[in-house]
Amino acid sequence: MARRKKIYEGKAKVLYEGPEPGTLVQYFKDDATAFNAEKKAVIDGKGVLNNRLSEFFMTGLSNIGIPTHFIKRLNMREQLIRQVEIIPLEVIVRNVAAGSMAKRLGMEEGTPLPRPIVEFSYKDDALGDPLVPEEYIVAFGWASQQDLDDIISLALRVNDWMSGVMFGVGIKLVDFKIEIGRVWDNEFPRLLLADEISPDSCRLWDIETGQKLDKDVFRRDLGDLADAYTEVAKRLGVMPSNVTHATKPTLIN
Repeated sequence: MARRKKIYEGKAKVLYEGPEPGTLVQYFKDDATAFNAEKKAVIDGKGVLNNRLSEFFMTGLSNIGIPTHFIKRLNMREQLIRQVEIIPLEVIVRNVAAGSMAKRLGMEEGTPLPRPIVEFSYKDDALGDPLVPEEYIVAFGWASQQDLDDIISLALRVNDWMSGVMFGVGIKLVDFKIEIGRVWDNEFPRLLLADEISPDSCRLWDIETGQKLDKDVFRRDLGDLADAYTEVAKRLGVMPSNVTHATKPTLIN
C-alpha cells in the first residue's frame, strides 16, 4: 500500500491526502487532551467511537439540509471528507452555564440560559483560544458580517437538531463547539460544517442523574472516558446495548 501524504496532525485527528482532488482522509486518534494539551492520555478505542459518532451526527445534519464536509466513513478510524478552507474560529453554542462560561461569569454550573448563546473563540492554542467579539472577526478579515450571520443561523440549527436527538435518549446537550469551512463553487464561497461532532466537542449530561458523558470525565478525573463515550454510542444506537466497555468497540454498520 502506498504511503499516504500527511497534510496536518492535530490533537485528536490526522488529515491525509484524499483519493480524489478536493478530498481528504480524516483519521481519528485515541489521544485525549485537555487544557490546551497540558493534560494528555491515550484512551483505547476513543478514536473508533468518535469516528462513528461524528458520522452519525454529520449524516443526520446533512439529512435536514445542513451542508457538511463529510462524504463517507471508510473504516473504523477514517472518513472521507471534502477539503475546505477552515475559518480560524471555534463556534460555541451554549444552552446551560458550564465550564469556562460559568467560571467567567460567576454562575453556578448547570444554570439554564434564557436562550442559546453563540460565542466565537480564535483558534490558537498558544493563546488559549481567546473569546473574540464579532467586531474583531470582521475587522481582521476572518469572516464577513454575512458569513457570521450565516454561521450563527447554521449553529442554531445544529443546536436544535442535536438537542432534540440527545433529549430523545435521555441526554442534555449543555454546550458544543463546531468549526466551519469554506469551499468555492466557481467564484462563490459556500460554508460547510467541518471538523467533527463527538463527545470530544460537546458537553453531555444524563438528564436524570447529571452524570457527565463527555470529555469533562477526563478533564476532571471523573471516571473512565471510554465508558462515557460508549454509553453515548449505545443510547444513540451506534453500538449494541449489551456492550459494557469500548476497549475493542463493536460498531453497527
